[in-house]
Amino acid sequence: MSTPIAAYGMLADGNSAALVDRRGSVDWLCMPRYDSPALFARLLDPGGGHFALTPVGAFDVRRRYLPGSLVIETEFTTATGVARLRDALAVGEGECGHTVGLRPPHELLREVEGIAGEVDFDIELVPRPEYGLVRPLLRETGRGVRTFGGPNQIAVGTAVPLRAGRACARARARVSAGQHVALAMVWTPAGEAPPEPTPPERVSGRIRETVEAWRSWEADHDIYQGPHHEQVRFSSRVLKGLTYRPTGAIVAAPTTSLPETVGGERNWDYRYAWIRDASLTLEALYLGACPDEATDFVSFMTSAAGGAADDTSSLQIMYGVGGAHDLSERELPHLRGWRDSRPVRAGNAAWSQTQLDVYGELLNALHLYRERLGELHPEIQRFAADLANAAARRWREADAGMWEMRGQPRHHLSSKVLCWVALDRAVKLAPRLGRYARTSAWAAERDRVRGAVLWEGWSRRRGAYTQAFGSDQLDAAALLMPLYGFLPATDPRMLATIDAIAGELTDTGLVLRYEAQDQHNADGLSGREGAFVLCSYWLVSALAHAGRTGQAARLFDRVTGYANDLGLLAEEVDPRTGELLGNFPQAFSHVGLVGAAAALDRAAAAPSSSPPSASEE
Repeated sequence: MSTPIAAYGMLADGNSAALVDRRGSVDWLCMPRYDSPALFARLLDPGGGHFALTPVGAFDVRRRYLPGSLVIETEFTTATGVARLRDALAVGEGECGHTVGLRPPHELLREVEGIAGEVDFDIELVPRPEYGLVRPLLRETGRGVRTFGGPNQIAVGTAVPLRAGRACARARARVSAGQHVALAMVWTPAGEAPPEPTPPERVSGRIRETVEAWRSWEADHDIYQGPHHEQVRFSSRVLKGLTYRPTGAIVAAPTTSLPETVGGERNWDYRYAWIRDASLTLEALYLGACPDEATDFVSFMTSAAGGAADDTSSLQIMYGVGGAHDLSERELPHLRGWRDSRPVRAGNAAWSQTQLDVYGELLNALHLYRERLGELHPEIQRFAADLANAAARRWREADAGMWEMRGQPRHHLSSKVLCWVALDRAVKLAPRLGRYARTSAWAAERDRVRGAVLWEGWSRRRGAYTQAFGSDQLDAAALLMPLYGFLPATDPRMLATIDAIAGELTDTGLVLRYEAQDQHNADGLSGREGAFVLCSYWLVSALAHAGRTGQAARLFDRVTGYANDLGLLAEEVDPRTGELLGNFPQAFSHVGLVGAAAALDRAAAAPSSSPPSASEE
């Protein structure tokens, strides 16, 4: 059986991420970027490689993030003693505040400290670059081991004698009260000078520097002071940990192919920058952290799209974190998958889909950050205008929808609503768009979109706004209508839609994305999936907007309660067992938490009215 997804914690350095479980095993690590081939992939296959630092025999575990950081401290209690393990992906020396993640050393730092008695640890290093395909040669050095072979060089430094065998290295170390055992593993590409890991005597200090670097970022960005302060602050930190600092790209999740249902085929690679996910992340950070990174993201999206969104442009729904366009999907048949959920995929075929919602999500983020962005550069003025023109020109088209359906294109309600958002925000941005503004034309087309949605998006049979024009199927994306200001939540039809979703598109009270059958689903795939965490938070926000604060607060507490012991949320939840499913940690889920917390706060402050969201400001 694979390790439960909830057993993992995320380490991040602003370039890449690692997952470490409660036993002290790093089972997922991609270097030097989130989307690089994994060095350790036991997350997806028992033979995929790992780096374990685990107590011998039975033990109890408590763990936490060191306050204000993404450094994990795990306390092990055995029959003979107590020891603490601290794990970090190091930030660059001297990095702090906005510079965190700019030039990390691509180094994993691990230190065990004896607290009481003595504890024996087994150390096991099993590097398997390229998703487990490469079995590198390991050689012992004076203070550790090095790998030879494949496209990577890995060096591990420690004072503990590591014994190198066939593509693995092992040791046993005893830690008594007051003693420390430190290890550092550093990566560099083949062809460069062999890497030098941090000496063992400096590991403790470098971990402290990494903690302080994260705290300095949080101190500069800690703006939310509502009753859910700790949850919002932590979610904001997680979202920062999913940001590729060199370009400003924001990944949807740091993992690939963690399934949406055990044994199912909905196993996708999320290590890329979706316009939708990243734009919604910026909205959440606006509420919870007010990031300077907004400028970086806008610059990244403008340049990745070639500065235009017209018929001749290269605007896609997603890009690689470095701006790559070709994200061709392939299967990795040598990996069994988490709990034998195949296929395991690298790349994502959705990059070539048509999804019309992206115009609205990106323009809403631009509008939200209009003051922070200052005087818009002419390239950004033109890009914003192109987005609005594209929405005006294309909103009548069918598309794959925001859920990236792999079936036939449809006239998805959410895509039409987001085209309305694009035109609405463009009208509001027009005074800042100079000669590119087409205010009257955008306003006129905006009203046409609204009329079409109100007329064709409503299902009389279902008594609700549904997934697509002419459809009777419910879709949680209809909850975006009040959140983006298309309709007030108190509108009778909107209230009916909220009630329909709450009553008919839920499983044990948790919201599903859309109605699914065992066969012939609208997404072109068979089987079902778990409850979608973001959609459950959307229902919280919609209920709060409708003034149903008690119901909203109860659902917020329930959904947030599915976070693991570190506070991390996955993409989905199995509503019957409560188990976390899907890629992890998921930006969407933490975005939803921040937005729902803010909606609850506004509703509590003004219970007699339907308060605006950050998306409407």
